[in-house]
Amino acid sequence: MEYRISNRMQGLRPSAIREIFKYAGDPSVISLAAGDPAPESLPVAEMKEILSALLDENPMAALLYSQSEGHPPFRAAVKEYAARVYGAFGPDDELIITSGAQQCMDLTCKTLCNEGDTIICEDPSFIGSLNCFRSYNVNLVGVPMEHDGIDLEKLEAALKSNPHTRFLYLIPNFQNPTGITMSMEKRRAVYELAKMHGVLILEDNPYGDLRFEGENLPAIKSMDTEGIVIYAGTFSKILSTGMRVGYLIAPRELMGKIVVAKQCTDVHTGMLGQLLCHRFLAERDICAHVEANKKIYAEKCRLMLGEMEKGFPAGVTWTKPQGGLFIWCTMPKHVDGADFAMRLVRDHKVCVVPGGAFAVDSKSAAHANCFRMNFSTPSPEKIIKGVGIAGNLLREMI
Repeated sequence: MEYRISNRMQGLRPSAIREIFKYAGDPSVISLAAGDPAPESLPVAEMKEILSALLDENPMAALLYSQSEGHPPFRAAVKEYAARVYGAFGPDDELIITSGAQQCMDLTCKTLCNEGDTIICEDPSFIGSLNCFRSYNVNLVGVPMEHDGIDLEKLEAALKSNPHTRFLYLIPNFQNPTGITMSMEKRRAVYELAKMHGVLILEDNPYGDLRFEGENLPAIKSMDTEGIVIYAGTFSKILSTGMRVGYLIAPRELMGKIVVAKQCTDVHTGMLGQLLCHRFLAERDICAHVEANKKIYAEKCRLMLGEMEKGFPAGVTWTKPQGGLFIWCTMPKHVDGADFAMRLVRDHKVCVVPGGAFAVDSKSAAHANCFRMNFSTPSPEKIIKGVGIAGNLLREMI
């Protein structure tokens, strides 16, 4: 049988991160490639207690269908949390519980985009979102990053030259893959540019709870007086990636169609995960839990940066994140990131992700001399060993 693949899917390739995970499954491999929370940050004991109580008290609530928009008490709790922590929920907004933040990208694209429409993204950007957008046959336009976020001059030029732009995709806090945080000045300026050009913003904030240095910055959504910002949040990085519980906040006028789009995909987000998250928000000290997580990430990040300072050769530079999970490394132009990453995992059993995987234009050589490292998942011992091995190979290649 010859299978005919749809035009939407023909050009897509597997995520480089998912491919790297095939190597990371080998217990002898040190993975600096993942995007998971620190294993020691997961509230296993609390979740075990909550799960037992849920199944004792009302098992049918966890095991049967529910509303597409999400479990009503949980939605109310998430609205309060998003408004209190980020100012991300306004009087004209509505909220839907999603199957992880990744589904927020898919539902937004499905609701708003036709083939040939344009989405403007930071460059580099998260491969999961980029592949989602590509699956809708849209035109992706990348705008370079600066030390404090997207390049405003080049963003304005992109908006002027792409009149069919449907939305601007941003990760303002501890961006994946660079770890860069967008400054307050740029948040205001980006919002004003989007408003001026009549373009929506999709603000993705999976890491915002994990700031361990500097002051919290309000979400771009908190500035939204025009109904042009859609906000994606998640409990993956503070409670569990495996439960796949996220949320999307959008103007009420849009939400009706977003709900229908979700019904076409999975009817509703799994109730067990929703109820677990809701009980945690309602009955446990989520703020104390997040604060404990921040200390873990601060220590691991400082350790990795210190080891890089000691072991990486001259000519390699890197970002110094104030939170999140990732450090972005840039090598001299003549060193190929994909070759470095493959040699590192194949010959030395250490995983990183090559920078080209995050390029908005997948056919370009952008970020080919870069790679991303994760400090949250590996143990301190593996951070020290893995960074040392990577430094040795860098010296050899440079």
